[in-house]
Amino acid sequence: MKLRSLLIAGCALLFWGLLTFVAPSAWALTQVALSDLTYHVCPPDQSEGAITSGGVARPANCFIITGKANNTSGKTVVNADVFGRIYDANGDAILRNRARLGSVDEFPPGISEFEIRVSVPESQPEPLKLEQFKAAGFTGKVRR
Repeated sequence: MKLRSLLIAGCALLFWGLLTFVAPSAWALTQVALSDLTYHVCPPDQSEGAITSGGVARPANCFIITGKANNTSGKTVVNADVFGRIYDANGDAILRNRARLGSVDEFPPGISEFEIRVSVPESQPEPLKLEQFKAAGFTGKVRR
């Protein structure tokens, strides 16, 4: 029994070592800091939409969130998810159960600009408050 436990532990350690030292760099998420956040209403050709929940469509307002990204990795970060919190004028959360707001195909090294589109329920008043924004992506090739 003791030998079996040691064998299982050894295999787990070997597997962990392979993942840690031999794994492609694409497996490791790279953080990108986001700042200077602002938003504006979507252009008319992008503004149609609805938020659906439980099969019920609700009218929504469309906004484009823009800002600056600071990629300090020295490599291009691809397939990055953007996370953050959006609150309405009353301090109520816009997307209560979701922090992922969108994605950006690519962040080059250094400082660059980005934008994502979000839909906000029509009933939530402006101005919007944008907080805790960050992004995370990959520096290696990612299959899609």
